[in-house]
Amino acid sequence: MSFDAAAATAPAARGTPVILIVGDSLSAEYGLARGSGWVALLEKRLAQQKLPARVVNASISGDTTSGGRSRLPALLAQHKPTHVVLELGGNDALRGLPLAQTEANLVAMARAAKTAQARVTVVGMQVPPNYGRQYGADFAGMFTKVAKAESAALVPFLLKGVADIDNAESMFQPDRIHPKDSAHPVMLDNVWPVLRAQLPR
Repeated sequence: MSFDAAAATAPAARGTPVILIVGDSLSAEYGLARGSGWVALLEKRLAQQKLPARVVNASISGDTTSGGRSRLPALLAQHKPTHVVLELGGNDALRGLPLAQTEANLVAMARAAKTAQARVTVVGMQVPPNYGRQYGADFAGMFTKVAKAESAALVPFLLKGVADIDNAESMFQPDRIHPKDSAHPVMLDNVWPVLRAQLPR
């Protein structure tokens, strides 16, 4: 499997799953060497386990759920994915956007993907404690709510084992927002069981 643009636009072999990742900087290898982010590691793991699947990483650093929602129809038409992973929402919180707007965008994306006959995985995120306990609980719960309402699979927290451990700062780049390359295998391990359960045995 090649991660270059040519492979991303080539038609998949009959019956081969196509996994479309629609995310932000956490999935776009921000500040990392190419090939060290969790999406690239996913592609490598699929190959190692001899699971035929093609990964299309359509993640953009700084993207919001509104951006993802606007981009998704063209991505669905171009790549015809069998699986769509929605890893968006963190930048909505950083920008102080209304939770209701973020939720509505995630729901719309999940429904668009299902209409295109793709299975959906919602990847949850949490915000730092300084956002306030209630907001933090509401934000984290939003992903669970969307996944349940849309019968989607759920990764509860992409940064579990990264942002919630002692000395968590050691897992992050100097901006304390973006994980180091050493954190991305942990992030993949958070996604893998959920995604693997949806792939052919």
